Amino acid sequence: MAKTISEKITPKKAQKIFVLDTSVILYNHNSINSFEENDVAIPITVLEELDHFKKGNDTKNFEAREFIRFMDKISGKFTMTSWRRINGADKGRFRVVMNEVGKKDATQILGEDKADHRILNVALKLKEDHTDKKVILVSKDINLRLKAKSLNILAEDFETGKIKNIDSLYTGKELIRDINPEMIDKLYQQGFCSVEELGIETPYPNHYLILKGERASALGYYNPITQRVERVEKRAISRIMPRNAEQVFALHAIMDPEVKLVTLQGVAGTGKTLLALAGAWDQRRNFKQIFLARPIVPLSNKDIGFLPGDIQSKINPYMEPLWDNLKFIQNQYGEQDKEYKRINDAIENEKLTITPLAYIRGRSISNVIFIVDEAQNLTPHEVKTIITRAGENTKIIFTGDIYQIDTPYLDSQSNGLSYLIDKIKHHEIYAHIRLEKGERSELANLANELL
Repeated sequence: MAKTISEKITPKKAQKIFVLDTSVILYNHNSINSFEENDVAIPITVLEELDHFKKGNDTKNFEAREFIRFMDKISGKFTMTSWRRINGADKGRFRVVMNEVGKKDATQILGEDKADHRILNVALKLKEDHTDKKVILVSKDINLRLKAKSLNILAEDFETGKIKNIDSLYTGKELIRDINPEMIDKLYQQGFCSVEELGIETPYPNHYLILKGERASALGYYNPITQRVERVEKRAISRIMPRNAEQVFALHAIMDPEVKLVTLQGVAGTGKTLLALAGAWDQRRNFKQIFLARPIVPLSNKDIGFLPGDIQSKINPYMEPLWDNLKFIQNQYGEQDKEYKRINDAIENEKLTITPLAYIRGRSISNVIFIVDEAQNLTPHEVKTIITRAGENTKIIFTGDIYQIDTPYLDSQSNGLSYLIDKIKHHEIYAHIRLEKGERSELANLANELL
């Protein structure tokens, strides 16, 4: 039988071999599928390191376990020492590379036999064996990339999920000057006006506007349901009075029942966590529970096991900022006030729960208002995992500062909060505000501006 044209065509050989570091897999267990038709090499040292990470409740432990399961699935009954297809005809091949040493030995050059240097040796050997292809080390570890380049190995960050131009990241708001005074009067009298009347292009859904005329100004937002600009009023929530336009917008987004996902981004002292908690507490009757969570990122890269005491004592230092904000709201009321006591009752009855984010895994988040603080310390995959767990009548609020990242393998462009803001800004159930003015104290503002 004659062969068809498709059978005669030989698939184009991959032009690149990507060597994956452990940090990439802990960032996203599905990263192996991100290299199109190119080949992917997994150093055996990476599998050894993943073995140390597979136990635990942290996200990196979950990522390690998922990758190990994936490798087991795609390898099937075959060995992994020879090149095999990753997953489908449009993907490249993969193999596990042993600790082979070529003409160059990174452990001798760098003076130490350690995991990173064995991974570098894999890249060096592949480069030596495959002179017709580019061999590229992919790592979230900046120092490892620098070492690779010092050994004449091409090295790259893992780019999937990385924002290209962070300076143009969506702010959620816009200042428009020279507005006709009649339009501002109309906003105050009627409560709304059309986009055409303001002479602006159709903005993103739930996009906030600061409208300034010669003698007056107004705050508004584009309502995607009514498709018109509606006035936003300044009002106190849980006795917390917003101090600037951005805080007014933030509380409006948090309180809007049509908005199911909110992100608040800004430097320390702009009120992100306080506003999120105040809005959540005010809406507590609409939800079964309020969850406040934050990822635990140990200081100096030490595990929380180094801290004294039981598990609750170990995690309490990381949860203190959330308790501080809750206490601030509670102190807006007198100790004999019913609202003061309701907060204590909510904590005792677990109506309001403050917990590490890892402890939320596996729990249902239906009929819940869920605040995720310090979201800049999450990967895009972690953010996606949280959102995809949302059930009926759930509202999620992410807060964070994309320039204050505590984990070594994330930056302002690759963290989950930046990724979320960039990818979801055009959806009707989403609202975002970048808070810029610090309201904590004059001293805190000075530090943010000058230090």
